[in-house]
Amino acid sequence: MDAPHGLVVVAEDEPAIADVERLYLRDAGFSVVVARDGQDALALIRRSAPVAAVLDIGLPGLDGIAILRALRTADDWTPVVLVTARDAEVDRVLGIELGADDYLTKPFSGRELAARVRGLVRRTQLRTGAVLGGGRLQVDRDRHRVTVDGTPVALTATEFALLAHLVAEPGRVFERAQLLSTVWGVADFSGTRTVDVHVAQLRAKLGDAAGLRTVRGVGYAYDPSGAP
Repeated sequence: MDAPHGLVVVAEDEPAIADVERLYLRDAGFSVVVARDGQDALALIRRSAPVAAVLDIGLPGLDGIAILRALRTADDWTPVVLVTARDAEVDRVLGIELGADDYLTKPFSGRELAARVRGLVRRTQLRTGAVLGGGRLQVDRDRHRVTVDGTPVALTATEFALLAHLVAEPGRVFERAQLLSTVWGVADFSGTRTVDVHVAQLRAKLGDAAGLRTVRGVGYAYDPSGAP
């Protein structure tokens, strides 16, 4: 079967779950390779440069969080979906802070996983030919590149998509639910805390140039003047 959307590495030690993930991702147009432990998964990602990786947090040995940390420390920004059997806020926040793009809690449907990965790859490969922002901050959607004062800043695919969405309409206030639906592609899948953590990450990476303004009780807007 042709796989027009590219290769996805799945790190999952439970065979039944891995089979479901493989099936739905293949049906969605991806080729899939499954690793049963963290060391193999990390080696596969580094060797094969997949379009995305699906990492189980509870892997034996090197777990999903450790794989993610190793990738980001090496400046490898392969899009990552974290999967866990635990519905713990600390897992979700830690994963996002380390550079995860999305998060799923077991049990989940194979269809939902495929939709998340499709959306993530689409955000990664987005090309519009537009350079957004102004002054210190430049968001080049054609080259998928962000710079502050001319210096490139490494962002995850989801951080980039969120920033580009806000910067494209300066001054417009977006509700958190709107951002979840538009940027992540699945409305309110894990609560508005997801948006808050990603905005915090953007502010940490971009500093005063972020220009992301919080509108209490509503959401966020991009303000070129840099108002917090």
